[in-house]
Amino acid sequence: MENLTADKNNIAACGLYCGACRKFLSGRCPGCEKNEKASWCKIRQCCISKGYHTCAECKRDVRECKTYSNFLSKVFAFIFNSDRPACISYIREHGEIAYAEEMSRKGCQTIKRK
Repeated sequence: MENLTADKNNIAACGLYCGACRKFLSGRCPGCEKNEKASWCKIRQCCISKGYHTCAECKRDVRECKTYSNFLSKVFAFIFNSDRPACISYIREHGEIAYAEEMSRKGCQTIKRK
């Protein structure tokens, strides 16, 4: 994958990194924050309603959160082979900029499940 730009604004509410997504890079998707068509996403709605950029800003453990761990988000985690709670933990521990840099360096949208 080409050199990606690390931008914390390209982190989705759930912790996926839009900045490494083919649709985002080709201009076919504006990313999580600006995607008005993603009104179906309960995680995005929750973050917006609380004024959060990502779930990492919330005090709740995402593994215990019914909004974060809903059926649709589990399907997306399966499709992307994503350990999305690990993404949120990384952001909490290292910050959004470090996460964006790490995902850009790896060319990944997510931390993969082991």
